[in-house]
Amino acid sequence: MRIIVISDLHGRQSCILSALGAEPSAEYAFFLGDGICEAEEAFALYSHKVTCKAVRGNCDFYSTLPYYDTITVKGVKIYMTHGHMEEVKFGLENLKLKARENGAQIALFGHTHEQFYKYEQGLHLFNPGSIQDGRYGVIDITKAGIIPISKRLRF
Repeated sequence: MRIIVISDLHGRQSCILSALGAEPSAEYAFFLGDGICEAEEAFALYSHKVTCKAVRGNCDFYSTLPYYDTITVKGVKIYMTHGHMEEVKFGLENLKLKARENGAQIALFGHTHEQFYKYEQGLHLFNPGSIQDGRYGVIDITKAGIIPISKRLRF
């Protein structure tokens, strides 16, 4: 089962559409903030194919979406946030604490625009990077385990 993870759109809607089109096997699409209006429009085009979920970022001024959320997929609990509330630019301790408080096995975050992955004490930390720069990620949840993959669009 595949999840596409996208963050930091900042007005480049064509990038999110390209990423969604590049992952036809994805069953879920998660957006981690900064460009929520454009993301929601793109998700509307794909909502018949994938289950879409989003949180708002520090640039989503008028959004009423939460800053973080949790979802369970195939028995795996996922904490998703933009990351600015957890101050991820200054370290990941707050992110790890919030994810663990919520019982998550995966913590998804954006905000830094840089792709990042680390597995630490039962917690997968994953940042897909900025989709405005063509960076996104996928997570495969398989019988063998959780497999995060950083990807890049070809412009």
